[in-house]
Amino acid sequence: MPDLWDDDHPLRDALRQRGVAVDAVCWDDPVADWAAYDLVVLRSPWDYVARHDRFVAWAASVPHLANPADIVAWNTDKRYLSELEAAGIPIIPTTFVAPGESWTAPAEGQWVVKPTVSAGSQDTARYTLPGQADLATAHVERLTTAGRTAMIQPYLSAVDTAGETAVLCTPDETGELTYSHGIRKGPMLTGPNGAPVDPYSEEISPRQPSPAELEVAERVLAVVPGGSKRLLYARVDLIPGPDGAPMLVELELTEPSLFLSTAPGSAERLADAIIARL
Repeated sequence: MPDLWDDDHPLRDALRQRGVAVDAVCWDDPVADWAAYDLVVLRSPWDYVARHDRFVAWAASVPHLANPADIVAWNTDKRYLSELEAAGIPIIPTTFVAPGESWTAPAEGQWVVKPTVSAGSQDTARYTLPGQADLATAHVERLTTAGRTAMIQPYLSAVDTAGETAVLCTPDETGELTYSHGIRKGPMLTGPNGAPVDPYSEEISPRQPSPAELEVAERVLAVVPGGSKRLLYARVDLIPGPDGAPMLVELELTEPSLFLSTAPGSAERLADAIIARL
């Protein structure tokens, strides 16, 4: 997004109103002088997926990057979910299939197949088994043949009813990452098409996360490598599991939509946190 996604305009404007000079610069701009900036804040570099290695290397070359480059490297590959599961976080059960490995489709149920490096639901699809087992298997093989790691998760029916809850966190006055606002996302995967999802088409509405969701989000942030205090933003995506308890879908620390237009005051809070960093 050369001039930022529309939802980030309130943050840009809040910073400018506070006297901060703000430029929108594409991450792969060959003439950008990143060292000239006091802070570089990642927002919508959603074209990085096909150039993941280059993007991670670029992040490592940028002084004063938020969120930090080591977090970018860790968080842009969804295999981090296995680390969070080992730390006791309730994640959606996930099977990872690396290049050279094979996968046998389950006998029944609805399943989601996607690559571990993806953004905006690119190369992600939903399958109903056993009828679409061949399609699901072919999807996994396409990914692994291309040198990508596939991940397979059960499709949770609560997506179609309760929807997905995103818990958005930004630093408070002390610099500690804390709850800012919440939103509800409606279902996005309708079938085995694997088409990228238009970020403008998401069903978004305000939502107050439940105490259980806030508690899981707090637990997730507590096990972020290096500690969460160095983060400028975090988005914890949750869906009710079969027993109704929240399960982690993703922890988004690199380039998540923050839905600032949905929550009055959220852009101003983040602008103040950025100024505190400066």
